[in-house]
Amino acid sequence: MSRVTPGVVADAVEREELAMRRMTESLVEDLAEAVPVEQVTSAVGAAHNRFAGKPIREFVPILVERIVRSELADPDPTVRVPAPSARVNAVVAADAGEPVQRRVSRRGLVPLSVGAAAVVAGVVAGVVLLPGNAESPAAAPAVTVVRGVVGSEKMSYFTDERVVRVLADHGIRVDVAPAGSRQIATTVDLDGYDFAFPSSRPAAERIQRQREVTTRYTPFSSPIAIATYRPIAELLTAAGVLTPGPVATFDMDRYLDLAARGVQWDDLPGNTTYPVAKNILVSTTDPRTSNSAAMYLSIAAYVANDHTIVRGETAEQHVLPALTKLFLAQGYTDNSSEGPFNQYLTNGMGPTPLVCIYEAQFVEAAAAGRITPDMVLAYPTPTVLSSHTLVPLSDTGDRVGRLLTENSELRRLAAEHGFRTGDNTQFSAVAAESAVPVPTDLIDVVDVPAYDTLENLLNGVAQSYN
Repeated sequence: MSRVTPGVVADAVEREELAMRRMTESLVEDLAEAVPVEQVTSAVGAAHNRFAGKPIREFVPILVERIVRSELADPDPTVRVPAPSARVNAVVAADAGEPVQRRVSRRGLVPLSVGAAAVVAGVVAGVVLLPGNAESPAAAPAVTVVRGVVGSEKMSYFTDERVVRVLADHGIRVDVAPAGSRQIATTVDLDGYDFAFPSSRPAAERIQRQREVTTRYTPFSSPIAIATYRPIAELLTAAGVLTPGPVATFDMDRYLDLAARGVQWDDLPGNTTYPVAKNILVSTTDPRTSNSAAMYLSIAAYVANDHTIVRGETAEQHVLPALTKLFLAQGYTDNSSEGPFNQYLTNGMGPTPLVCIYEAQFVEAAAAGRITPDMVLAYPTPTVLSSHTLVPLSDTGDRVGRLLTENSELRRLAAEHGFRTGDNTQFSAVAAESAVPVPTDLIDVVDVPAYDTLENLLNGVAQSYN
């Protein structure tokens, strides 16, 4: 028999208290013109007490809200209940820790000829009464909590209320924890998780080997890109590294040459915009833990190996000195791609003139209005495509993988978050709407090294940190 730990109980109590506070604030605001604050809070307390000791707690805040609205907002004893799909999903999202718009307009309330006690009993029993038919209660889809560990760049997708709603419509609530993709494959304890969702196929393959799983899903992908600023782009254009245009490109050959020679920013002729005594280096995440750094390393290894995929120990030893220099000279590096990109968005070009990111991060930030006119997206030549690959660790994890891959609405929402889903028209439309110039078709793309080779290169760089 499974045991519920005190920590789990405490978390559930805290979530309910938070939901109750938010709901009370919303009620006070909505009813301010007609009902005194004290009367609202008193009604909330009385309604909440009705559920003391009930074992099922997820729907308590919404039931309390329904009772109070019925008692205070309408003299008619008819209970007015929002359409179940919208409200139940809102509760699921709130339980997942996401902010949910709780205001319910009078126009959005649907009358039901049933007493408040019947509504309470029905939902607590796991049944939602459908609008317009009080005599025919319908069982709500059983909501299964599915736990996953994902690359941090996908957190905003999984916490998107629309994604939460689609998954809830299929009886699933996803509870995700962020981690660096290589951490997921090497150090995260995957026991108790239903799926692992790193940001590359090599990391996924390692998990498959360790867990003896043959199935995997690749619902979307994103190429590696370089985020910079217009003054830096102009300097690098003069240095022959960056080629401007509708889609800017970043010459990895020329860049690796500057890095190998230790050229600093203040060494560039005519540099009056960024005359600092720092090496010209792309800021990355930690290659020991993060996939984006591993993908960047894959590009650099290919170029350093005379534009050939690295194979064998001789080639590995040939490229390691150049690769090591790219990372050791950076100083501190984050464990996941969210860190350096957030620094890029908030701190300006001073600390982060060049940042290795996923294209999806830039497109998503543009859609959110966080990209300013002086920010520039460039594509390394060549680049690699980071295939976000989900490895199911249980039957419910497999359901999530299939839904993300096959459900058209989830795929559309992935495109809105900047990911490429295989539908170039859909992705290009999202990028165009956000005024981000992107290549519709990726041409100069190379494969990452084989799993064992990439591990050897990453381990070689990791050893140089010690």
